[in-house]
Amino acid sequence: MSSRESPAAVLFDMDGTLVDTEDLWWDACVEVAGGLGSPLGEADREALFGLSVEDAALHISGGPGAGAVESLLTDAFTRRLKNGVTMLPGAVALLEALRAAGIPAGLVSASPRPVVDLVLETVGGHRFRLSVAAGDSARNKPAPDPYLAAAARLGVDPAACVAIEDSPTGVASARSAGCAVIVVGTSGAAGGVTAAGATAGNVRAGGVTAGGVTAAGATAGGVTAVPTLESVDLPLLRRLVSDPGPVTPRT
Repeated sequence: MSSRESPAAVLFDMDGTLVDTEDLWWDACVEVAGGLGSPLGEADREALFGLSVEDAALHISGGPGAGAVESLLTDAFTRRLKNGVTMLPGAVALLEALRAAGIPAGLVSASPRPVVDLVLETVGGHRFRLSVAAGDSARNKPAPDPYLAAAARLGVDPAACVAIEDSPTGVASARSAGCAVIVVGTSGAAGGVTAAGATAGNVRAGGVTAGGVTAAGATAGGVTAVPTLESVDLPLLRRLVSDPGPVTPRT
């Protein structure tokens, strides 16, 4: 039993976790792929979910010219973000609760720095102790590097942190860094994570152990599934770093 009473930090993914940008990202991918004469289908939408821009560019280009496609994707996505983004339910309340409790919040995104900074203008950069974007660590998600970089900059142990994610790629990154993980939303709930290529482990959903997560090659345990950020509160966060046993999220 750990003696930790609160997380050393709570590290948030951005797209699809804090802000409602998944459709904007898909529209950007469709635009770029269509312009290259490679229209996308629903199978591509699932494959592109949660990918970094560089990995999405590889998927769309097939390899050759991926660097140029990466720039096109960033431009198309940024253009859509400039029209504004919507914070997802529960995001503001959770960030304010963390601030009041003195628990640092960090933003750990696979998106490029221009995209992250643009979103921070909307959601409020003051809400986060730091932000990590693509290029700020040696490797992007699903490697552990972004979460390890965030923890190192905060001067905390990754195992004392809770990461909040919405995709198998992000879950793999956070778990391989040693963080406890909350996965949010229907696409990130236990069924969605396993549908995206996970195998059994220890996903906690409504107090029922529902199989686990191995995504992008990282075997995960201790992944708690919740429908929205409205289900995440300080008692849940504290239990995740103090008690390795099953956790029942607030509904």
